[in-house]
Amino acid sequence: MSEYINIIFFETYKILFLLVPVLVSVAMIVWLDRRIWAFVQKRRGPNVVGPFGLLQSLADALKYMFKEIIIPASSNKVIFILAPIVTMTLALISWAVIPFGDKQVIANINVGILYLFAVSSLGVYGIIMGGWASNSKYPFLGAIRSAAQMISYEISIGIIIINVLLCVGSLNLNDIILAQKNIWFIIPLFPMFVIFFISALAETNRPPFDLPEAEAELVAGYQTEYSGMMYAMFWLGEYANILLMCALGSILFLGGWLSPIDFYPFNILPGAFWMVLKILLLFILFSLIKTIVPRYRYDQLMRLGWKVFLPFSLIWLVLTASFLFFLNMLPVKG
Repeated sequence: MSEYINIIFFETYKILFLLVPVLVSVAMIVWLDRRIWAFVQKRRGPNVVGPFGLLQSLADALKYMFKEIIIPASSNKVIFILAPIVTMTLALISWAVIPFGDKQVIANINVGILYLFAVSSLGVYGIIMGGWASNSKYPFLGAIRSAAQMISYEISIGIIIINVLLCVGSLNLNDIILAQKNIWFIIPLFPMFVIFFISALAETNRPPFDLPEAEAELVAGYQTEYSGMMYAMFWLGEYANILLMCALGSILFLGGWLSPIDFYPFNILPGAFWMVLKILLLFILFSLIKTIVPRYRYDQLMRLGWKVFLPFSLIWLVLTASFLFFLNMLPVKG
């Protein structure tokens, strides 16, 4: 019995050890996002609460905690309440398979990339539930847009992942990282990295693809009827998803926790340091895109996904497979 209690205690400790930093990081990247936005527009950004405005996100979180949660009378109350919970839970459970070092991972499963892809696909449900349960036309339109957009770009992301898997021969995330010891996949698969990055923007509803929350037409999209902590949970889930996409990008193309320069003193730094640095680098790119690119029209967004990215990633997949086959470089697992 005591053995089981020890296992439960140890697993809970591991989960908290990952979740607490993820939640703190979400608060910090919201601050960073706003600072970068302000920097590009030559403003100060959040700079009042705490040093350099670092505690602004905490102040915002406290504000949401003490706000009244209003549930519309005409809404489907159970689904309305469940939607933000589903969104946030799915965004957080994805982190279970993200490795921050050779042994620093909660669940080092053989199908890690498949698990990530499946969980990120389920994220659409939270948004659809929120939009439908609100029983109002604006959230419903926002939810439909979001679902169509996420499904469209998931196909491209899936094909890009297959490109990487062809070079590795394993679905385990640590194996994908270790396969990049000699050369990061961003070099041979650079066009795939560009498409992955743009698809990740669309997948996480970030500008220039923030159509589901287009303030001009849809008020606040699927979040229109939400307030208080329920609104904050949507917001938290969204940023956790953005961080997850940055982590996935760094694992697939930037060598994950591997040091970029394999000699002293760089190779004595822990893997987690490099992983966090690469996630941060990708997030800064996410943020800069937000500040400098105008919003796409909905038909342009769909055309880009189906008529440009999908055919191009399929052609590149055939090229990658042919190249590896004819040069006898296909990975063989003994």
